[in-house]
Amino acid sequence: MFRENARNVAARVLLRRWEQRGFAEELLDEDPGFRELPERERRLARELVLGVVRWQSTLDWLIARRTESGRRQKRAALVLLRLGLYQLFWLDGVPDHAAVNETVALTRWLGVEAQAGFLNGVLRHYGRAKEATREALARLREEDPARGWSHPGWLVERWIARHGRERALRLLEWNNTPPRAYARVNQLRVRPGRLIERWREEDVEYDFGRWDWVEANRVFELKAHPPLPRLGSFREGWFYVQDPSTLLAVRLLDPKPEERVLDVCAAPGGKTALMAEAMDDDGTILALDLAPRLPRLKENCARLKLRSVVVGEFPDDEPGAPAVGEFDRVLVDAPCSNTGVLRRRVDLRWRVRPEELERLTELQLDLLSRSALVVKPGGVLVYSTCSLEPEENRGVVDAFLAQTSDFELEEDRELFPPEVQADGAYAARLRRR
Repeated sequence: MFRENARNVAARVLLRRWEQRGFAEELLDEDPGFRELPERERRLARELVLGVVRWQSTLDWLIARRTESGRRQKRAALVLLRLGLYQLFWLDGVPDHAAVNETVALTRWLGVEAQAGFLNGVLRHYGRAKEATREALARLREEDPARGWSHPGWLVERWIARHGRERALRLLEWNNTPPRAYARVNQLRVRPGRLIERWREEDVEYDFGRWDWVEANRVFELKAHPPLPRLGSFREGWFYVQDPSTLLAVRLLDPKPEERVLDVCAAPGGKTALMAEAMDDDGTILALDLAPRLPRLKENCARLKLRSVVVGEFPDDEPGAPAVGEFDRVLVDAPCSNTGVLRRRVDLRWRVRPEELERLTELQLDLLSRSALVVKPGGVLVYSTCSLEPEENRGVVDAFLAQTSDFELEEDRELFPPEVQADGAYAARLRRR
């Protein structure tokens, strides 16, 4: 009887990603075989899937060096070559013989047994030439950063032009390191000290985090823990998994108790929950999003036991349409290219296109302009993204200010990931005159 293991699950998920153009993280979590694996095997399967997607361009460069010019590999064979090479050069804990033999063994399972000899030859060659190959990879990162750091060429060119070569290369390196998980204490339910005591009882390993826009003991790094659904502290809403970068927009918004707040594009609800906490859950937060995104928003608000949040839907054809009534504060967390979170969302680097920026900036400006209509005189409007692209950030704010005299910019900030040790983000605080 065939037994699932990390490598065959990873191969299946990567092949499904290619055939269905799905997102690797979602396909992995949906895979029945992955859910049945022991915890150690689950960690390996996740590392294999996300690592191969992250380093896809560099892996294909290695494959091309040992492949006849113009030869096209079957999808399954190419997936297995990527898997094997990733284990050889990026997973130090996997012995070379296991990386080669167990990858070649999967050719029968995927129906490409005829190419087993070819795969075996390529992988064994690289196993014998590891030091020379590592030197070649180091040269590639210097001479061709896009391929050496496995990013789209047009995006690397943009970043070098804007940030300079050294700063851009630091960003590429950052994007290719596994993201850390962070937990924000839900102070409506528990104080930080009591949560730490509970974590010790639940075998959660944590560390303290420090960022200048985050209050002390509000966000902790989760270094190791049992699956979150097994933790009573998670089920009871004592914390929310949230990158520290997402706290910047709410800090600029600065909502107060008894105020009426509008949260545009609110799902999955991390910023919504933080606003409720800042307001002592006293007031009204109208959290809007498209219908398919509302279940997760409602689920998170229910788990955190928030009373002040009212979840609403805006029509598919008019996202961000003004809500009835006026609001003291409005947050527009706009859809964007997500270039600030490529470390966390590995597939996005292969999905984002330069032409998308123009479409997104039009949508972002429309959202901001519509939402501004319901801000009270003297009220605050915050615009935020998780993008690093100036067109989507200050460019949208400047375009908005150019078409209205009702608002003035009070403060804005962009978070550059390697420098702040958090995801990339932008937030601007505007006030209605």
